[in-house]
Formats: sequence, C-alpha cells, structure tokens
Amino acid sequence: MQLILFLIVYPMIWIISILPFRLLYIFSDGVCFLVYNIIGYRKKVVRDNIAMALPHLSEKERLDIEKKFYHHLCDMFLEMIKTMTISQKEMEKRYVFTNLDLYLDMEKKGKSIALLCAHYASYEWAISMNYHITFEGYGIYKKINNNYFDKLVKDIRSRFKATLLSTRETIPTIERNAKTNHMGVYGFASDQSPIVSKANHWTEFMGIKVPVHTGAEMLAKRFDMNVIFMKNKKIKRGYYEATFELMVDNPKEVPDFQISDEFLRRVEKQIYEAPEFYLWTHKRWKHRKK
Repeated sequence: MQLILFLIVYPMIWIISILPFRLLYIFSDGVCFLVYNIIGYRKKVVRDNIAMALPHLSEKERLDIEKKFYHHLCDMFLEMIKTMTISQKEMEKRYVFTNLDLYLDMEKKGKSIALLCAHYASYEWAISMNYHITFEGYGIYKKINNNYFDKLVKDIRSRFKATLLSTRETIPTIERNAKTNHMGVYGFASDQSPIVSKANHWTEFMGIKVPVHTGAEMLAKRFDMNVIFMKNKKIKRGYYEATFELMVDNPKEVPDFQISDEFLRRVEKQIYEAPEFYLWTHKRWKHRKK
C-alpha cells in the first residue's frame, strides 16, 4: 500500500517541482483557497493559537494574520516540493545568508555546532547553507511513516549535502562523531511541543507556560558544542534571508535551561515582528493547563 500511494503521488509532486516560480505561486493561490476556504485545514487550531499568543491584537488584526499565514503555508509547502529540482544558482538567489562569516568563524573554533531555529519563514530551505560550509550538516527530523516518502525526503536533502537524522539516530551519531573528532553542525527546530511526560522544563512562550524541548541544550552541554541561532526572515514571496546569531560558545558554563529559554525569547521576537510567517498549525500550547 505504501508503494502504491508513492507511485500515485510522486508524478504529481515531480510535475509541481518543475513549474516555473510564477506558475508555482498561481497554483499556490488555488491550493490556499481550497485549504483555507473549502477544507478549513486546522483553522480552529490556527485561530486559537493566534488568539492565545497575540491577545493584544484586535479580532480583525488576528484574522488578517490568519489569512496571510495560510498563503505563506501553501507557498512554503510548494517551495519544499520545488526543492526536488531547484538549481543551486536559483536557491542561492532566493535564500540569502546575510552574515555567513559569523558562522564560518565559529567553525574555526574547532568545535561542533548546535544550530537552533524555529518553524518560521522558510526553515526548509535552510539546508542550502551546506553549499557554503565545511562541517557536515545534519538535520534532526521526525521519520515519515511511509518508507518511500521518507527516502524521497532524504534524497532531496542529499542534493544539498545535508544528512537527516531521526530523533533515535541523533545521540549515537553525535557520540560517534565526537569520538572520531568529526565536526558537524546539527540543526534543531526546538520550538514545538515535546511529549509532556518527558518534559523536564517549563517556561513561558508567548506569555503562556508550556513544556520545552531541551534536547539541543543538553547535547550542546554534553558534547561542548557552540550554539548558534538562525533567524529566518521572509523578504517577499519566494525570497528569504537568514542571519546567524551567536548564543553561547561555553555551554557547559551556562546554567541549565538558560539556553533553551533564550532560544524561545529569540523566537518570540521573530513572531512579534511578522506573526504570519510562524507555523501556527502545530498545537504548541496544548499542554498549557497541565
């Protein structure tokens, strides 16, 4: 059944991936109308999340953010498919690193790097940084149940010299690399909700107390990795900028949970600047009452 589904869907995905960007965004507008107005995909979740996180805004302002978010969501989904066939030249034009020197200077420190980012703007296209770096780039992801689609995602990422690690593979890989002195940069999108029974830290995010992912911080401390935050920004449709911000270069000396808390403060700042580009479909605040 997995193979049959893959064989049915794959040709459609490939056709979408070869569309010129102008046609891609026309198609995205149609998809958005279907997703938002007809299907209403997670509309209640999105509306509740925006209301909880941005209570200072009027209902009209929140509705405007909601509509803009769905347009961005559909754009981002189709841009992710476009990654299958996009050229390096086109990618570098559309996803620009504003201060790559800061990152490259951290490589010279001779320590692996924990790269923290949020589900904000085009976090999927961040893999293009592998064109510019020396360390091996790893992305931490949740394995897809369909093995054929899971392999497809890995193959797409490999075009950009990125290696995907499932959550189960992450610690053994970092341990092995540390023992062999193999330098890596590990990408963590740590702003979503963890399994509440495994949460060992709670703090406020957008003014609401929630459990927090602390795995990136704990691994940075355990393996003495420099910690960098990558701030994504949407310039206009199909164009993004990424800016690196050094968080800590001495994680073992930083009090527990300070890195995780600081990460969330930086994510909050991004959201307040342009909330329509945050991934509001995730149930980030579902454990707030526990």
